[in-house]
Amino acid sequence: MQSAVRMTGIVKRFPGVVANDGVDLDVRPGEVHALLGENGAGKSTLSNILTGLYRPDEGKVEVNGQVVNFASPKDALHAGIGMVHQHFRLVETFTVAENVVLGEDDAPFLMNQQAVATRVKEISDRYGLAVDPSARIWQLSVGEQQRVEIIKTLYRGARILILDEPTAVLTPNEADVLFATLRAMVAEGRTVIFISHKLDEVMKVSDRVTVLRGGRT
Repeated sequence: MQSAVRMTGIVKRFPGVVANDGVDLDVRPGEVHALLGENGAGKSTLSNILTGLYRPDEGKVEVNGQVVNFASPKDALHAGIGMVHQHFRLVETFTVAENVVLGEDDAPFLMNQQAVATRVKEISDRYGLAVDPSARIWQLSVGEQQRVEIIKTLYRGARILILDEPTAVLTPNEADVLFATLRAMVAEGRTVIFISHKLDEVMKVSDRVTVLRGGRT
Protein backbone atom coordinates (compact mmCIF):
# COMPACT_ATOMS: atom_id res chain seq x y z
CA MET A 1 0.00 0.00 0.00
CA GLN A 2 1.27 3.46 -0.90
CA SER A 3 1.85 5.62 2.16
CA ALA A 4 -0.08 8.83 2.74
CA VAL A 5 3.03 10.20 4.47
CA ARG A 6 6.52 8.75 4.59
CA MET A 7 9.30 10.59 6.39
CA THR A 8 12.72 8.94 6.20
CA GLY A 9 15.89 9.79 8.12
CA ILE A 10 14.62 13.19 9.27
CA VAL A 11 17.21 15.28 11.09
CA LYS A 12 16.50 18.73 12.54
CA ARG A 13 19.06 20.60 14.61
CA PHE A 14 18.68 23.72 16.71
CA PRO A 15 21.50 25.46 18.60
CA GLY A 16 22.61 23.03 21.29
CA VAL A 17 20.05 20.32 20.53
CA VAL A 18 19.18 17.72 17.91
CA ALA A 19 15.36 17.69 17.99
CA ASN A 20 14.96 14.94 15.37
CA ASP A 21 17.81 12.45 14.92
CA GLY A 22 17.13 10.22 11.92
CA VAL A 23 13.38 9.86 12.51
CA ASP A 24 11.27 7.57 10.30
CA LEU A 25 7.48 7.88 10.11
CA ASP A 26 5.19 5.89 7.82
CA VAL A 27 1.46 6.74 7.82
CA ARG A 28 -1.11 4.87 5.74
CA PRO A 29 -4.18 6.34 4.07
CA GLY A 30 -7.39 6.08 6.08
CA GLU A 31 -5.88 5.54 9.52
CA VAL A 32 -5.50 7.33 12.82
CA HIS A 33 -1.76 7.16 13.42
CA ALA A 34 -0.54 8.23 16.85
CA LEU A 35 2.77 9.97 17.34
CA LEU A 36 3.55 9.18 20.95
CA GLY A 37 6.29 10.42 23.25
CA GLU A 38 7.17 12.50 26.26
CA ASN A 39 7.40 16.28 26.10
CA GLY A 40 10.62 17.12 24.27
CA ALA A 41 10.73 13.81 22.36
CA GLY A 42 10.61 15.61 19.00
CA LYS A 43 6.94 15.14 18.07
CA SER A 44 6.11 18.80 17.42
CA THR A 45 9.33 19.39 15.50
CA LEU A 46 8.53 16.47 13.19
CA SER A 47 4.99 17.74 12.59
CA ASN A 48 6.28 21.25 11.94
CA ILE A 49 8.54 19.81 9.23
CA LEU A 50 5.60 17.96 7.68
CA THR A 51 3.53 21.16 7.62
CA GLY A 52 6.25 23.38 6.15
CA LEU A 53 7.04 25.47 9.23
CA TYR A 54 10.56 23.97 9.42
CA ARG A 55 12.89 22.61 6.74
CA PRO A 56 14.69 19.36 7.62
CA ASP A 57 18.49 19.45 7.75
CA GLU A 58 18.58 15.89 6.41
CA GLY A 59 16.08 13.28 5.25
CA LYS A 60 13.21 12.89 2.81
CA VAL A 61 9.48 13.65 3.00
CA GLU A 62 6.99 11.93 0.67
CA VAL A 63 3.26 12.63 0.41
CA ASN A 64 1.18 10.09 -1.52
CA GLY A 65 4.35 8.71 -3.10
CA GLN A 66 5.74 12.06 -4.24
CA VAL A 67 8.87 13.63 -2.74
CA VAL A 68 8.00 17.10 -1.41
CA ASN A 69 10.03 20.10 -0.23
CA PHE A 70 7.70 22.51 1.54
CA ALA A 71 8.85 26.11 1.89
CA SER A 72 5.81 27.19 3.92
CA PRO A 73 2.59 25.90 5.51
CA LYS A 74 0.77 27.12 2.39
CA ASP A 75 2.75 24.59 0.31
CA ALA A 76 1.74 21.83 2.72
CA LEU A 77 -1.90 22.85 2.57
CA HIS A 78 -1.80 22.79 -1.23
CA ALA A 79 -0.56 19.20 -0.87
CA GLY A 80 -3.59 18.41 1.33
CA ILE A 81 -1.96 18.63 4.77
CA GLY A 82 -3.56 20.67 7.55
CA MET A 83 -2.63 21.02 11.21
CA VAL A 84 -4.58 21.91 14.32
CA HIS A 85 -2.07 23.40 16.74
CA GLN A 86 -2.28 23.11 20.50
CA HIS A 87 -2.56 26.91 20.70
CA PHE A 88 -5.35 28.01 18.38
CA ARG A 89 -4.78 30.56 15.63
CA LEU A 90 -8.13 32.32 15.62
CA VAL A 91 -9.16 35.99 15.65
CA GLU A 92 -11.40 36.31 18.70
CA THR A 93 -13.47 39.26 17.41
CA PHE A 94 -14.25 37.53 14.09
CA THR A 95 -17.07 35.04 13.49
CA VAL A 96 -16.53 31.35 12.93
CA ALA A 97 -17.19 31.77 9.19
CA GLU A 98 -14.76 34.70 8.93
CA ASN A 99 -12.03 32.72 10.66
CA VAL A 100 -12.57 29.76 8.34
CA VAL A 101 -11.87 31.81 5.18
CA LEU A 102 -9.26 34.14 6.70
CA GLY A 103 -5.99 33.95 4.75
CA GLU A 104 -7.34 31.90 1.85
CA ASP A 105 -5.54 32.51 -1.45
CA ASP A 106 -8.70 33.14 -3.43
CA ALA A 107 -10.85 34.73 -0.73
CA PRO A 108 -12.85 37.62 -2.23
CA PHE A 109 -12.53 41.14 -0.81
CA LEU A 110 -16.18 40.94 0.23
CA MET A 111 -17.06 37.59 1.77
CA ASN A 112 -20.27 35.77 0.85
CA GLN A 113 -21.31 35.15 4.45
CA GLN A 114 -24.25 32.91 3.58
CA ALA A 115 -22.26 30.65 1.25
CA VAL A 116 -19.47 30.21 3.77
CA ALA A 117 -21.94 29.63 6.63
CA THR A 118 -23.72 26.96 4.57
CA ARG A 119 -20.46 25.16 3.82
CA VAL A 120 -19.35 25.37 7.47
CA LYS A 121 -22.67 23.87 8.57
CA GLU A 122 -22.30 21.04 6.05
CA ILE A 123 -18.89 20.15 7.47
CA SER A 124 -20.17 20.53 11.05
CA ASP A 125 -23.09 18.18 10.45
CA ARG A 126 -21.00 15.65 8.53
CA TYR A 127 -18.39 15.17 11.24
CA GLY A 128 -20.27 16.03 14.42
CA LEU A 129 -18.46 19.36 14.88
CA ALA A 130 -21.34 21.38 16.31
CA VAL A 131 -20.61 25.11 16.07
CA ASP A 132 -22.59 28.20 15.04
CA PRO A 133 -21.02 29.79 11.91
CA SER A 134 -22.22 33.26 12.99
CA ALA A 135 -20.85 33.07 16.56
CA ARG A 136 -17.80 35.13 17.43
CA ILE A 137 -14.77 33.21 18.66
CA TRP A 138 -14.74 34.89 22.08
CA GLN A 139 -18.25 33.51 22.68
CA LEU A 140 -17.14 29.89 22.22
CA SER A 141 -15.81 27.34 24.68
CA VAL A 142 -12.28 26.01 24.20
CA GLY A 143 -13.70 22.76 22.79
CA GLU A 144 -15.81 24.69 20.27
CA GLN A 145 -12.79 26.75 19.24
CA GLN A 146 -10.91 23.54 18.52
CA ARG A 147 -13.81 22.44 16.31
CA VAL A 148 -13.44 25.69 14.35
CA GLU A 149 -9.76 24.89 13.74
CA ILE A 150 -10.67 21.40 12.49
CA ILE A 151 -13.44 22.80 10.26
CA LYS A 152 -10.96 25.34 8.88
CA THR A 153 -8.58 22.58 7.73
CA LEU A 154 -11.43 20.53 6.21
CA TYR A 155 -12.89 23.60 4.47
CA ARG A 156 -9.53 24.09 2.78
CA GLY A 157 -9.49 20.54 1.47
CA ALA A 158 -7.04 18.83 3.82
CA ARG A 159 -6.88 15.05 3.38
CA ILE A 160 -4.15 14.57 6.00
CA LEU A 161 -4.84 16.20 9.39
CA ILE A 162 -2.31 16.59 12.18
CA LEU A 163 -3.64 17.27 15.67
CA ASP A 164 -1.08 18.40 18.24
CA GLU A 165 -2.05 17.30 21.77
CA PRO A 166 -5.73 17.94 20.95
CA THR A 167 -7.16 16.59 24.21
CA ALA A 168 -5.00 18.81 26.45
CA VAL A 169 -7.74 21.47 26.45
CA LEU A 170 -10.78 19.14 26.43
CA THR A 171 -13.00 17.57 29.06
CA PRO A 172 -13.28 13.75 28.93
CA ASN A 173 -16.70 14.04 27.21
CA GLU A 174 -15.33 16.49 24.63
CA ALA A 175 -12.40 14.12 24.01
CA ASP A 176 -14.81 11.26 23.29
CA VAL A 177 -16.69 13.47 20.80
CA LEU A 178 -13.38 14.34 19.13
CA PHE A 179 -12.45 10.67 18.82
CA ALA A 180 -15.80 9.96 17.11
CA THR A 181 -15.04 12.82 14.69
CA LEU A 182 -11.62 11.35 13.88
CA ARG A 183 -13.13 7.93 13.19
CA ALA A 184 -15.68 9.55 10.84
CA MET A 185 -12.85 11.26 8.95
CA VAL A 186 -10.78 8.13 8.42
CA ALA A 187 -13.91 6.19 7.41
CA GLU A 188 -14.00 8.53 4.40
CA GLY A 189 -10.37 7.87 3.57
CA ARG A 190 -8.78 10.82 5.30
CA THR A 191 -5.63 10.32 7.34
CA VAL A 192 -5.15 11.60 10.90
CA ILE A 193 -1.85 12.00 12.76
CA PHE A 194 -2.65 12.25 16.46
CA ILE A 195 0.17 13.68 18.60
CA SER A 196 -0.05 12.77 22.26
CA HIS A 197 1.81 11.65 25.36
CA LYS A 198 -1.27 10.02 26.92
CA LEU A 199 -1.08 6.27 26.38
CA ASP A 200 -4.72 5.53 27.29
CA GLU A 201 -6.02 7.93 24.63
CA VAL A 202 -3.60 6.61 22.04
CA MET A 203 -4.80 3.05 22.62
CA LYS A 204 -8.43 4.16 22.45
CA VAL A 205 -8.34 6.00 19.12
CA SER A 206 -5.31 4.87 17.09
CA ASP A 207 -4.86 2.19 14.44
CA ARG A 208 -1.05 2.26 14.66
CA VAL A 209 1.51 4.05 16.82
CA THR A 210 4.97 5.49 16.27
CA VAL A 211 6.93 6.23 19.47
CA LEU A 212 9.56 8.96 19.64
CA ARG A 213 12.11 9.09 22.46
CA GLY A 214 14.98 11.55 22.65
CA GLY A 215 14.44 12.64 19.06
CA ARG A 216 14.58 9.08 17.66
CA THR A 217 12.00 6.58 16.47
